[in-house]
This record gives sequence, structure tokens and C-alpha cells, in this order.
Amino acid sequence: MMPDKIKDLINNGENINVEFKASRFELSRNTFDSICAFLNRNGGHLLLGVNNNGALEGIIEDCIQDIINNLVTNVNNPQKLFPTFYLSPEVYEEDGNKIIYLFVPESSQVHNTNGEIFDRNNDGDFEITNNPDLVTRLYLRKQRTYSENKIFRYLTLSDFKEELFHRVRMLSQSQRPDHPWLELTNEEILKSANLYQKDYKTGEEGYTLASVLLLGKDEVIRSILPFYKTDAIVRISNTDRYDDRDEVRINLIESYDRLMAFIHKHLPDKFFQENDQRISIRDRLFREIISNTLIHREYLNPYPAKLIIEKNAVFCENWNHPHGAGNIDPAKFSPYPKNPLIAKFFKEIGRADELGSGIRNTFKYCKLYTKDANPEFVEGDVFLTTIPIAGVLSDAVSDAVSDAVSDAVSDAVSDAVSDARKERLIRELLFIIKHEGIKLGEIKTEFDIERATAQRDMKILKEIGFVTFEGSSKTGKYILTPEMNSIIDKIKE
Repeated sequence: MMPDKIKDLINNGENINVEFKASRFELSRNTFDSICAFLNRNGGHLLLGVNNNGALEGIIEDCIQDIINNLVTNVNNPQKLFPTFYLSPEVYEEDGNKIIYLFVPESSQVHNTNGEIFDRNNDGDFEITNNPDLVTRLYLRKQRTYSENKIFRYLTLSDFKEELFHRVRMLSQSQRPDHPWLELTNEEILKSANLYQKDYKTGEEGYTLASVLLLGKDEVIRSILPFYKTDAIVRISNTDRYDDRDEVRINLIESYDRLMAFIHKHLPDKFFQENDQRISIRDRLFREIISNTLIHREYLNPYPAKLIIEKNAVFCENWNHPHGAGNIDPAKFSPYPKNPLIAKFFKEIGRADELGSGIRNTFKYCKLYTKDANPEFVEGDVFLTTIPIAGVLSDAVSDAVSDAVSDAVSDAVSDAVSDARKERLIRELLFIIKHEGIKLGEIKTEFDIERATAQRDMKILKEIGFVTFEGSSKTGKYILTPEMNSIIDKIKE
């Protein structure tokens, strides 16, 4: 089924951001000219199986996978496209015609295909390789747009954390057993990730801001960006100041670990069966949130990024180069890379997926974590993400109380008591905790048992010191003992 967004692109025809290629049985000869031009200009949408007039001709079924393989292989082949770039084709069908859709974001670098540089205008793709003025303008525009490319000519290999390179190799190997970084030196890894660049206006060359942020020593990062930090804060009990705080001022790889540890410390986990695998919903959700906060951020602005956990919501905010304003609608959202090189590096080590997947995954896992509540993304100079968690923390307390009650009853009750009765005693005690001041008749009705059975159960709970009876024999109620209340209060703390 073809989404309305794709239909709209086709109906509105080709323009500076949209290109059609018939590609009935193979890639059109100039496909990579368009990919290169989109990367160099503002990004765009490439649709294969649509002719120049906007008619759906479709792609021959048996040729679709070969075309996709050709695309994916060549965008990662530096002899075809340099620097290489990760792209993810999608197949859609309408009226029996299948097309391939490829979103190509704007890149932070100047790309060439087969040694030729292409740019984009309303008339399509045009080669500028032999036009020094246009090539210079293109490099200048890239330098202005992406601060991650800022060159620091006096940086040397000794300014990077040696141990991080070993870790990067291990992380990349977990994503791909034959990852090319496994055979490269530290310097070669930096250069293959395009973290060493040349400014064609000034002739200056060296390691970039992105390289320092990803792999730099702590003191080097502080020297280059003295204001840089991610402020992790919990405000649940002490809302005027904070309950806990961690100021993270280290490289992005270890920052990710610190922020995830902060989430683990303060937010409960929930598990879910996905494709026959038990997964942590909390980890899947906040992996996206934290990666997004670290990747898509303007690091030359002194505004500190924040991760704030409150009783009803988690907020993330960071300074941003906006490409829109207001709430982001996932159905109409076109992803735009803010620091493409950092994003690509995170993808190589398994900390991020393809461009645009973060928004989709956040909506998916937020609904599972928060009982159908949706996240909110607001684009502006400060990019704000809100994850509603009302009820999540109280649910966690309930789960902890349930576990503690189960353990306490199992430890205190005689081995002579059957497992079935122990299970009922646990449920009865949780019922009293939730509705303190319960009459015997209410217990009888709730658990569908005889009055005598309910009396024997309450006798056991009284003997082990968890409940007591208060009032007359006819109107009295069962309540928790001070000892049981003490156990619950410690959990809530």
C-alpha cells in the first residue's frame, strides 16, 4: 500500500527535491547523479518506477531486489559514491505497480559520483566539477551548515582516547562480524569515518569537531567546548531543586552509557515479547531518546542539553538548527540530519538506525511503555522531546510491593501450607493493601471462597504479623500491621 505522502510527491511532479526515474528493469544510468545532487543540495525524494510525466510504470517484479542490491552496494562503494552514505530503499505498490522510494537527506559533506560533483536546481541535476566558483560555494555552504565539520588543525592522535578505539571495534563487530574497522588502525578509522577533512577554501586540514566529540579525551573536549554538557536531573520529590543529578561532560560514546545508566537508576523496566524475543521496552524507548539528544544537536551553542525526569513526564531538550517549527507529525515527518557524520558513526556501532527510524520507534515503544500515551516532538531553536510517564512510577511501586509481599508471605508461611493457598494469601494481602479496611465478607466475595476459608486465611496473615483485625466481630475490618506498613513505606522511598 502506498502512503498518501508518496502519492502527493508523485502528483505534485518533479522539482528541486523530487526526481522520477523509470528504471523498469535496472537502475537508470543517471540515478547516482541525482543521489549525489540531493546529498550536495537540500536532500530529496527519489522514486524509481515513475516516468518523467509522473505516471506509474512500475518495476518488473523479478528486478526489484537486484535494483535494491545495486543501490545499497554502490552507495557504500567509495569508487561509485564518495564519501559513501547510508540510504534505505523502500518498496511500495499501487494498482499493481511496484515502485522503489529512496529518501536522500542533505549531507554535511560534498559528494561526487565517479569523480564528478553534481548539484541540484529546479531543472534537475547539473555537473559542477569543472566550475571552481560553484564548487567553492558548495564547500562554503557545507562548512556553514554543519559545525561538526569544523577543523582543528593542531589535533593529533594523542588527543583521542586509545581505549575507545578498541571499544568501537567491538561494538562495530557486534553489528557486522566482518566490519572493515576491525582491520584498520586508529588513524584509518578516523579517516574512513570522514572525521579528518580538508577545507578547500583555506587549504586547512585536520581532525574535526565530530572526531573530538566521539573519541576525544575529556580534557581535550573541555578545552575545545568548555560549556559542553548534558545535564541529567530527577525532580520527583524535591521539585524546587532535584532528587538526583549527573552532569555529563565526556565523549558521546561514554555519554550514551552514562545517560542510559541514569535512566536505569530512576525509571522502571517493562518487558515485552517481540518476534519471540523478550525485550526491554524502557531500553528500546530511551535508546532512541538519548541517541537523538546526542546526535542531532548544535554543539557550538552554549545551551546545555537536558534530560529531566519528573513525576509525570521525561523531558529532553537541546539546541537545534531547526528545519521547521512546532509539533512533529510522524505521518508527515521528513527526517533531516543535524550531524550526519556523528549519526553515521552511531549507526556503525549500533547506537542508532537509519535516518527517521528514531521518531517511528519512539512512538512505537512509548505506547507500550506508557499504556498508549504518545510522545511529543517540538521543533524549534530548542528541540524538545516529551515522554509522558504518568502512572509508570506508581506501577513500578505496585510491582515492587507485589514482589515484596510475595517474598514475605513465602518466607513466613509454614511449608505445610499448600502452594495454591500461599498464592491466594498473597493476592488477599495485596487486596488489603490496595483497599485497607476490608470486611471478611468482601474477601469472601472477591476471591469466591467460603466464609470459613476466608477466616482461616486471615488467621494465617494475622499469625505472621501482616494484618490485624480492628472493631467489633460484626462490623470490624482487616487492616495492615505497622510492620507491614513499614515494609511498604521503604519500597515507596
